[in-house]
Amino acid sequence: MLNSCICYRIPLTQAAGSYALRGATVSREATVVSKLRDAGAIVLGKATMGEWAQMRSRKASSSHGWSAYGGQGHGAYYPLQDPHGSSSGSAVAVSVGLALGSLATETSGSIVNPAERNNVVGIKPTLGLTSRSKVIPISLRQDTVGPIARTVTDAAYLLTAMAGKDKFDNWTSTQPFEEPPNYVEACRFPALRGARIGIPRNGIDYFLGNTTAPIMSAFENALQVIHHAGATITDPANFPSFDFPSLSRNSSIVLDTDFVAGLSDYLSSLVSNPNGLHSLHDITQYTMNDPREEYPNRDTYVWDRELDRNITNSSPESFQAYQANLRMAEEEGVIGALDKYNLDALIMPTFASFHLPAIAGLPVITVPLGFYPADTLVVMNPKGTMVSVGPGIPFGIAFLGRRWSEEMLIGLAYAFEQRTMVKRARKPLISPSFELGDLRAGVAEATYMIQTSPTQEYTAEQPFLDQTVPTSSNGYSTMRQWTSLLRRFFALVEDSSR
Repeated sequence: MLNSCICYRIPLTQAAGSYALRGATVSREATVVSKLRDAGAIVLGKATMGEWAQMRSRKASSSHGWSAYGGQGHGAYYPLQDPHGSSSGSAVAVSVGLALGSLATETSGSIVNPAERNNVVGIKPTLGLTSRSKVIPISLRQDTVGPIARTVTDAAYLLTAMAGKDKFDNWTSTQPFEEPPNYVEACRFPALRGARIGIPRNGIDYFLGNTTAPIMSAFENALQVIHHAGATITDPANFPSFDFPSLSRNSSIVLDTDFVAGLSDYLSSLVSNPNGLHSLHDITQYTMNDPREEYPNRDTYVWDRELDRNITNSSPESFQAYQANLRMAEEEGVIGALDKYNLDALIMPTFASFHLPAIAGLPVITVPLGFYPADTLVVMNPKGTMVSVGPGIPFGIAFLGRRWSEEMLIGLAYAFEQRTMVKRARKPLISPSFELGDLRAGVAEATYMIQTSPTQEYTAEQPFLDQTVPTSSNGYSTMRQWTSLLRRFFALVEDSSR
């Protein structure tokens, strides 16, 4: 499954959830998609997402996982569950078993947040490990594309296939290897033995609140698992400084200016642009005037702020904000803690883990850690439409490291996953009732049943498609049902062979 902002060769599917870009086409599909298909993967479809990667409305005006075109997505473990993060559909699809894995995008938390809240694994790679070419952008300086999968091993397979240099994305030229590692080979049970791991308590404590006690209890238990697996834990291993309000203010400037510039570049590259939209101003006007976009119930606050700034991402204000954030995220943040305490990696509850790596372009891997207990009080999202916290909703633990340390982090995450197997403790509310294997197996039977069914004369009272044939083991008893089955199968065959 692909996030809706990742361009695919089938038309009408790269719209970031908005009607504004429905019908727009691109010259080629995203590089990461081509890499996966070259490795033998079959693209089943597009997953819903938060419209424009949650870069349109203020939190109280919209909701995670909503888009005008895709509607409202929900998490898999509680009725009306907030799926968390813009790549929510990618996580939910994997969680309920619709696909082995999916591709998702992250600017700040949009892979790891929905992955943790849907009991799956998410890898936010080092900036530059995977190409962003033909991915609708938010920030050239923070956007990444990564896998979401049921297990660390599945995620490692996807990352191995999609990583690598791309002439269409200059940031990939910074990779320190000609060919990326085989990340599957890093999935070793003893990987935690001898690892030096730190706990940046000041980066965790800032985000603690009324709903985090169950997460922290599970986190403390996880530290014991990691210790008994042979790791050396330094606790605390604090960030040299952690000024989140300053980080947030600077990030607003960086993302706002990057989005305005990146969106204009993307729109100018379109092969067809049916609505004639060439800038954020155009997109805003379209959104305000198309009733399907639900304006003003879902506002354009973020876009209004971006347009009001009247600066570019090359302006001194934007550059200074970016440089200040890099210092806080690197030498005053993750890299500073790793260096000071001579560590291999940091671990944090996923809800607190993603802010600094997003700014510095560092990798994060989240794996399942636990579930809110049965007596948890329900907490609604800011809009009051979905359940943000509730009984049985999952949460995760995150492994953070230096640039290009995915190989080591995957090993650590795998070793923890195999010792805990938290994912198996609870199933999602729904699961598929139909398997692709059943579809393929049914084709031979469908052909046989149609060929051997008695010839019947057409009558107005009983159209051909409603004529009965011998009932099969799958319960199909009319030509309409068999024809529908065959159409679905041959559509899949055609799609996978292109």
